[in-house]
Amino acid sequence: MNNVKKAKKLLYEFKGDSYVYGANVLGKVGEIASSKGKKAALIADAFPGSDGFLATIRDSLKKAGVEIVAEIKGAGPNCPREDLFRITDSVKESNPDLIVSFGGGSTIDAGKASEVLRTLGGDIEEYFGTGLVTAAVKKSGKRLSPHVAIQTAASSGAQLTKYANITDVQTGQKKLIVDDAIVPSNPVFDHSVTYGAPPALTADGALDGIAHCLEVLYSAAGQPAYERTKEIAGCGIGLVVEYLPKVMADPGNKAAREALCLATDLGGYSIMVGGTNGGHLTSFSLVDILSHGRACAMMNPYYTVFFAPAVEDALQMVGKIYKKAGLTSANINKLKGRELGIAIAEAMFALARKIGFPTRLQEVPGFTDGHITKALAAAKNPQLEMKLKNMPVPLTADMIDEYMGPILEAARDGDLSRIKNVG
Repeated sequence: MNNVKKAKKLLYEFKGDSYVYGANVLGKVGEIASSKGKKAALIADAFPGSDGFLATIRDSLKKAGVEIVAEIKGAGPNCPREDLFRITDSVKESNPDLIVSFGGGSTIDAGKASEVLRTLGGDIEEYFGTGLVTAAVKKSGKRLSPHVAIQTAASSGAQLTKYANITDVQTGQKKLIVDDAIVPSNPVFDHSVTYGAPPALTADGALDGIAHCLEVLYSAAGQPAYERTKEIAGCGIGLVVEYLPKVMADPGNKAAREALCLATDLGGYSIMVGGTNGGHLTSFSLVDILSHGRACAMMNPYYTVFFAPAVEDALQMVGKIYKKAGLTSANINKLKGRELGIAIAEAMFALARKIGFPTRLQEVPGFTDGHITKALAAAKNPQLEMKLKNMPVPLTADMIDEYMGPILEAARDGDLSRIKNVG
């Protein structure tokens, strides 16, 4: 079974018939929404070509008897708090019985979080962490409204997941809600919406998909879900490594576009099975200079070297994927521990260079050592503790400076030798 067919099989096992995806499926949105409510707040991104897609959504909702009681501009990159509060105010004012979001991960996350604030009240800070929305729902006896989440980018898999990322633009720090209560009731992904995505957005999104698969794979080592995670992550990583260079060379390649959509959905599946860790944690402190996917992609080779002694089996599988793609000549089967991690990191760098991606933070405009200081401080914040707990090499707050500091310095300089392994 090739990876495209395998991905579809895995997604069906994950979501069954509740997930509507493929080319030209926007016309089904009305039927989907009408089974959940009759008054919708439509939170939507605007981008080249979006007018036609939105017209299809509006027409579909109208034909199904669903009234759009508010049409709200979506959130900016990384979902700034200001955008979340603006969207929340509009949702409160329009009082819908369902949310329909059309956008990338930031707008879908805004749809999730705005409904939390609209229905449960309070301050957004109360919900950062794991399971706090569910606790508030149980305490209040209230129920969150259904959410038809329509993805527009092969990237975050936000339409499938329990995550909502919100950013404080003033401090440049992103925080995270992790809760099953905010998983969209009805995910939709029309792959044709991605056909016109620019190269940078395409690459950022695809590598975000690798980050989701890779980090969950690392965190699952030795856990009961490890074999299942290997299957999901291996398929997702394999699709990106094979098809991202094809899309970058030929943006009109629809089959390759579909493969990236499936790959990033498997990234979403991965983060519902397990959790991300180092790359994502550090990315939250780089939001002012890098897109989320690009930040994760830049950090993961360095964390790979740090984690390597604890994730040898996972790295053997990943190494074979990169070797098949001609991205490494290393004898993967004979390498162990740190040496294996370095070989995989170098293969990741080779893919980055192939698609014109930077490999060290010094190459990123606006980067300063202040970003390292901020990232180390954020890693000690209890609201982001889940990322430390998900690391295959567990770190406590007391170990951050000693071990994470050198990882960030290595990423700054592109020098893997700076990384210090535990033990």
